[in-house]
Amino acid sequence: MKLDPNAFLADPELLDGLQSRGEPLVCREKQVLFRQGDPATGLYILNSGEAELTMHSPEGAQIMAIPAAPGSLLGLPGLIGSEPYSLTAVALPGAELSFISRDDFLNIMKTDLVLSLKVLQVLAAEVRSARIALRDR
Repeated sequence: MKLDPNAFLADPELLDGLQSRGEPLVCREKQVLFRQGDPATGLYILNSGEAELTMHSPEGAQIMAIPAAPGSLLGLPGLIGSEPYSLTAVALPGAELSFISRDDFLNIMKTDLVLSLKVLQVLAAEVRSARIALRDR
């Protein structure tokens, strides 16, 4: 199954609003940000560089791999749904990210209506991409 990597992208206003509240993270080597099934502890924003999202079956077979482009929000569905991460995210060497903790993210969602709606637009794009990928497989 192949998802559209653009489904994870946020618009510039959302990126600015989230990045200003995030903690910077620079990956000098390949780094696992979160694993499929881990509790959702926060949101990662890929500011520059590369990352990859993967999903594995319960037996361990890789079902899909999605390259993440700068501007991608990583871990959003788990965070919004208060569920474990559904993918594994790995940042490649040189990637620069911002991390927003779960509590800080939820506070943004409660207090900034414009950013909240923009977050939901990204989530809707991810859902559409997944549906199209299922249809086309």
